Amino acid sequence: MNRNNKPSAAYLVAIAAALALAGCGAGAPQQEPPLAGAKIGGDFTLVNSKGQMVRWGDFAGKYRIVYFGYTFCPDVCPTDVQRIAQGLKVFKGQDAAKAAKIVPIFISVDPERDTPKVVGEFAAAFSPDMVGLTGSPDQVAAAAKTFAVAYGKGEAQPGGGYLVDHSRIVYLFGPDGAPIATLPADQGADAVAAELARWVS
Repeated sequence: MNRNNKPSAAYLVAIAAALALAGCGAGAPQQEPPLAGAKIGGDFTLVNSKGQMVRWGDFAGKYRIVYFGYTFCPDVCPTDVQRIAQGLKVFKGQDAAKAAKIVPIFISVDPERDTPKVVGEFAAAFSPDMVGLTGSPDQVAAAAKTFAVAYGKGEAQPGGGYLVDHSRIVYLFGPDGAPIATLPADQGADAVAAELARWVS
């Protein structure tokens, strides 16, 4: 009787080979999305650039990039939105078919100034594919709550106007509307494209 309980070298090599094969190839399980199961996103009723009512369900079947900001933002919002648009453009150059499954959505947190026309022009200035949405204060507040976004009117600025403090998050949602991940717009367009390549199939 062999009382040596240590596995043989051949056995270890076979196990290692099996694990290596299991970790690659078409049948390999994909990493679970960072936001899987998170209570983020859901139905809303907002208004597009044409004054038409838009709901979350209208984008069913599409991957959705969602960013909350405002058009009068002097720096962060235009920078983030530009990187989102550029990242999507880079990804389109890599895989046009997959990029066609994505719709970028900009939602205003400043309904007082961001009319449908204004928000539509802002979105279109960055990408013809970007959807700009706004709404009444109550509609915007409800949407922001659903997407776990905080915002609030800041102090009046010299010369008139005001700033709006808000969360700086770029969400990626799947075709079923479930949250997948956040996109690193702060790291540039290439980082956004790389993250899209990781999750969009």
